[in-house]
Amino acid sequence: MTKFLLAVHVLAAIVAIGPVTVAASMFPPAARRALAAPDDAHAAASVRLLHRICQVYAAVGLAVPVFGFATAGAMGVMGDPWLITSIVLTVLAAGVLLVLVLPRQEVLVEGGGAQETTVRLAMFTGVFNLLWATVTVLMIVRPGSTTGA
Repeated sequence: MTKFLLAVHVLAAIVAIGPVTVAASMFPPAARRALAAPDDAHAAASVRLLHRICQVYAAVGLAVPVFGFATAGAMGVMGDPWLITSIVLTVLAAGVLLVLVLPRQEVLVEGGGAQETTVRLAMFTGVFNLLWATVTVLMIVRPGSTTGA
């Protein structure tokens, strides 16, 4: 059962978190293009699509910690420092996405905001991506790994 849970956890991370990190990273430049050309319907559509991808995959991303906790419980590593650190970083990443990234995207999708908004959004998106990269590294190179890697 542990291998199944781990496989689902990893697949959920790839399928859910990957698109959010890519779409969120693509959003600020797309928003800048839309702000520079307010009559460009294609630019506005791109911004709306990227925001929608971020929203949907953020919701799908809830499966990642759910299966992560199930996997950690099955492996008996719930109290390990690397896991606790990963949990804290995951909560921080979710907070950055929900409080700092998605609301700013929403402002830009609705036609508000300015160039400064896209700059801050890019910074917050970078922080979000860095947090997820750190969690990924912790999951791969965890102390006490039984893989020998």
